[in-house]
Amino acid sequence: MLALLETMRPRQWPKNVFVFVALFFDSQLANGRSVLHTLAAFVLLCLMSSAVYLMNDLADIESDRQHPTKKKRPLPSGRLNPTLARATSVTLALGSLIAGYFLSPPFNLILATYLVIQIAYTFWLKHVVLLDVSLVAAGFVLRIAAGVTIIQVQRFSPWLYVFGGFLALFMILGKRRHELVLLGQNAGSHRAILEEYTLDLIDRMLTIVTTSAIVSYTLYTFLAEGLPENHSMMLTIPFLLYALFRYMYLIYVREEGGAPEEIVLRDRPLQLTIVLFTLVAFIALYIF
Repeated sequence: MLALLETMRPRQWPKNVFVFVALFFDSQLANGRSVLHTLAAFVLLCLMSSAVYLMNDLADIESDRQHPTKKKRPLPSGRLNPTLARATSVTLALGSLIAGYFLSPPFNLILATYLVIQIAYTFWLKHVVLLDVSLVAAGFVLRIAAGVTIIQVQRFSPWLYVFGGFLALFMILGKRRHELVLLGQNAGSHRAILEEYTLDLIDRMLTIVTTSAIVSYTLYTFLAEGLPENHSMMLTIPFLLYALFRYMYLIYVREEGGAPEEIVLRDRPLQLTIVLFTLVAFIALYIF
């Protein structure tokens, strides 16, 4: 059971906090019903994402055995029975869809779309260059959309979809870069699609998405409707800049970037920046 829980990747559940974007930026933290619905959506997204992780590991058993760290995972190492993993994946996916329908039919549609995209990614589209990273980023945008479908949004701005997509691409490309650096010439034997990427290409794409993320968030802070008229949300921009720069420092100087959620969980300056960003945004949205 411990091996099964490990394969469900609870350490990656923090990715699903994107579902809280609509709740927070629509100033509905004081709305008990909206908070409960968003928490329920978060739980269902965690279960669905765990179903996908189990499916991915089942599909990648052989390639993971060629990876210096992934070969220690329960499935490639033999600590977890593939039959049990397969049955759990199906159960979690179906259970999430059923519960999601009763929570909100539009939310259930988001869950179903997420599952279909992940199935297509796992068995086909992860072998298509550029489309592979785009689909992973789309999963984060769907998480934001899921949060919108379960509450009655009043001031949610589409700019947050744009920013969320670029931020997701930023983290995904950082992970791809880490894989290329870590695996070197053996990258293609672990993940065939890595043969289609070079460090130079990823660095150029990182420059584009980093700039786009900064610009889209900046435009949100002074163009989105419903924000404070004194433009106090612009005070959050320096914290975003530092967070992105800190993340790039960890990627390029410390050669980290393998798992974004692990970087956030262990890097204290990044954690402090996220806390300060959230605090300033809270003051601007809820007090000013």
